[in-house]
Order: sequence, then structure tokens, then C-alpha cells
Amino acid sequence: ISCCMLAAVASSSYRRVRLKARTARARTHSTSRTMATSSPYQQLRDELAEIDALSGIEGLLQWDEQVMMPSGDGAASARAKASSALAGVVHAKRTASSLGELIELCGGRKVTQEKLGADATTFDVANVKRAAEGFDRASRVPPAMAKKEAELGSRGYRAWMEAKKNSDYSVFAPVLKEWVELVKERSSLINPGGDPYDTALDDYERGLTSARLDEIFAPVKAEVSALIKQVYDVEEGPVALRSIGGKSVLTGDFDAEKQAALSRQIALDMGFDLTAGRLDVSAHPFTGGADFTDVRMTTRYKSDDLSEGLTGTIHETGHALYEQGRPREYAGQPVSQAHSMGVHESQSLLWERMVALSPDFSTFLLPKLSDAFFGQFDGVTNDQLHASFNTVKKPSFIRVESDELTYPMHVILRYELEQGLIKGDVDVDALPELWNAKMEELLGHRPPDDAKGVLQDVHWSAGAIGYFPTYLLGAMYACQIYETALTKLPGLEDEIRKGEFARLREWLNKNVHALGSSFDSADALLEHVTGKPLDGEAFVKYLREKYTKLYGL
Repeated sequence: ISCCMLAAVASSSYRRVRLKARTARARTHSTSRTMATSSPYQQLRDELAEIDALSGIEGLLQWDEQVMMPSGDGAASARAKASSALAGVVHAKRTASSLGELIELCGGRKVTQEKLGADATTFDVANVKRAAEGFDRASRVPPAMAKKEAELGSRGYRAWMEAKKNSDYSVFAPVLKEWVELVKERSSLINPGGDPYDTALDDYERGLTSARLDEIFAPVKAEVSALIKQVYDVEEGPVALRSIGGKSVLTGDFDAEKQAALSRQIALDMGFDLTAGRLDVSAHPFTGGADFTDVRMTTRYKSDDLSEGLTGTIHETGHALYEQGRPREYAGQPVSQAHSMGVHESQSLLWERMVALSPDFSTFLLPKLSDAFFGQFDGVTNDQLHASFNTVKKPSFIRVESDELTYPMHVILRYELEQGLIKGDVDVDALPELWNAKMEELLGHRPPDDAKGVLQDVHWSAGAIGYFPTYLLGAMYACQIYETALTKLPGLEDEIRKGEFARLREWLNKNVHALGSSFDSADALLEHVTGKPLDGEAFVKYLREKYTKLYGL
């Protein structure tokens, strides 16, 4: 490039820089005038939107780490530092005194519509409440602890991956010890003198306590474990599979690329918007991303088990539809977030369990399987496909691969162990043996190694203690919500047989997704949707009737 061209480029660049500077100053002056005249609530919304945007970057970093990031130690170390630095910035904004002042000016936890003005809605009231709750929790955690949590989360994920790969619990145990102490320390800061496990649980299902969980889970544990024993005693397997020797039609050798193509199409049939999301593969299926315009889900495929990739994709699509359906007019606000982890799980399990594991869905799916896997489904009936999807696994080692009957026991096992870790009744070093013993108690078998036992889940590597109970709560919520959908949407089962999911998706969007966090509790949301709070017996009744018929009990 000639000197004249360089000079011209330099001059042009200088003019652009000066223009950008002037524009930025003008924008700053304009914003200052707007902030000076806008209401405290509008100022609060602006601050919350900026925090949410930064949190979206955190979500993208986490997705990238599990899907795209190089596997070397250098990349992991750099990511840990980046995550820690960003976490510090986000925590500083979440705990800024100016944010707390704005929340109080808006009424804090005692906010009313009158306080916010004539145009305020119940969503605005809930938005301030959720902001106040979040600020109270975050402001009691010092910045150094927030940064440590981010660093430990990144380091913990790498340790867990290595430990699981080599089935070597000793690699992961030191990280878990750090997390247990960190969770207890954090809980004592957030709720001094309170039950540390209840405080941790509140991060995922606000207002829920271990006492309430014990009340909900006790009958499920007793009745479902007894039902599992009954099913295990039926050596012939499901009735529909007895004529073919009890063998599942979903086992064999299935090309992963064909599985991926079929899974992607089903996600699209369900309503997943690829202009606002993507589907990838990871070691542990999950749904994340930046916000409802950028929802990223992952799944995984096994060549010898067709059900895992299909049900995994449908499960994550349920999560993704919830994310893509959140209230857009409150984008970036706490009230636009999903109600809780349990309610979020209800949306994934409703699609996976109540829809995809129904006989109606098998009628829709069988022709698609025949087209995708030429010759491998010749002679297969709808009943055989349905029975194959619902075969109770024996043994059932892996939670994410388990059937819906043994699944509750997997959750209860984790709940009891993590509760013991926080209360000090369970020692981290003794966890593998305690895990194996509980597996034998609840499901009748011991894992062959730690990779199929205590190391199978990613959650504890991220300090997500208190998360596991929401999976079972989600299954119970899903059952109750779907029962209501069947009464509100006559002909729904016929639509599912035809692969028509729009009406169900739209009903869920209106009654769950678009409500965000506007309700104070999951029971209040369920009362709005179904007319009553959570009824655990309905879940037990559903399982008992379904598997009694499937296995001819």
C-alpha cells in the first residue's frame, strides 16, 4: 500500500474515531437527561437489562466450554480466568448499592401497583419482587466468593470430565470438598442461622424446604419403589414385546447421522425456532444460551440405543420451547425468567414423558423411523414401539438414560446424599460406597464402577447442590399440567398421532412460558394452570396405571 493510501486510511480512521466519540458523548448526555427524568422503575429496568445482557455472555461461555472449546489444559485455564473475571463484573453490578436503592424506591419486596404508577401491571410488581429477592441473595455474597465460584465451576467441570473418563473418583473428590464447604459458607451468609441445605435449595425452587420435600417424596419413594419391584418380577417384560422375545425394537445398530437428522426434524415439528437457537452434541445434554433469541441445546446419540438420542432431543426441546416462549415485552427482566428449575423441568418432561412416551406419539413416530432406517422397522407395531420406549430398565444405572419409573429413585438418591453432604452426615470420601449402597436399596443393583455411579452427573462439579430435587418435582408438575391440557384441548391425542403439536405448544406458551416468574410459588402457578397446587398422588396414580397395563400386573 502506498504512503498516500496509508495517510488516507489513517485520516479516515481518525475521522471515524472522532465521529464515534462525538456520538458516544451525545448518547451519554441524552441518556443522562433521560435517566434524570425517567421514573425509578424505568431506571431499575435499564439496570436489570444490562445485568441480564452480561449474564447472557456467561451463558455463551458455558455453552462454548462444553461444546466447542479446545480440550487442552491451556484453554481450560484461560476460560477459568475469563469466567472468573466476568463473574466478578456481573456480581459487582448485581450487588451495587445504587441498584439496591432503586429497588427500594420501587417498593422492594412490599411493592404494589400503586407504588409503580397507573400503568403498572402485575408483571411489573412481580418484576420488582424478583429483583429484590435476587439483590438480597447476591448482595450477601462477597465479590471474592462469586469469583471463586466461577473459577471452581470451570475447574470442577474439567476435573469431573477426567474423573468420569477414567472412572477415578479421587480426581473429583477434592473439588467436591471445596464445593461443599463453599455452599455451606454461602448459605450461612445468605441466611444466617438457617438450614444450609434449604438455603441452597431456594436457589432452584424458591420457598421450598427439605421438610416439604420429605413430605412430597416419602410416598413416592415407598410406592414407586414397590412398583419397581413388581415390574422387575415380571421376567417376560412388557406384554407387547413378549411375542418377539421381550427385545426392544429400539436397540440395534443405528447410524448417528440419521439419528441426528431425525431428532432435528422432530425438534422442528415441536416448534423449535432455528433462527433463535441451535442443536449440538455434548457429553451431557443441556439447554443454555444468551436469551430467548439465542437458545442453544445439546444432546447425544448412541449407535446401539435409538431411544436416548430421540428422547434426549425431545427433552431438551421442551426446555428450549420454554426459553423461546418467555415474555418478550419484559426481555432482560427478572420476571421474564423461567419460574424455577422444577417448572422448567416440567416443560421438558411433559414433552418427553407425557407426549413422546405415549402410545399416540408412537403412532406418529413409527413411519418416520421406517423411512430413516430402511428395513430396520419392518413388521414393528405401534404397541411394540410404545412398549420399547417404556421398558423399565434392569439394571438402571444412569439417571439420564433411565425410564420414567426408575427415574424418581435416581433423584431421591441424589437428594438424600447431597442433603447429607451439606448437613455433615455424609463424608465426601465415603460418597461412592454410600451411593452404591443406596442404589442397591432403591433399585436393587450396584453400579460396576464410579463412572456409572457417583460420577455420572455434571451438577456437583458446578456446585449445583439443591438442583436434583427439581427433576422429580418437574415430573410431578408435568403430570398435573398435562392432565389439565387433555381436558382443555379436546382432540389433543388425535393431534399427537398426526404429529400436530402446535395447539399444545401454544397452550403451554400461554399458560406457563409467557408467565415467566410472575407467580410467587410453583403451587400458585399450578393453581392458575390446573386449579390446584401440586398433588403427589396424581403422579403415583399415573405411574401405577400405566405400568400395570404395560406389564400386565
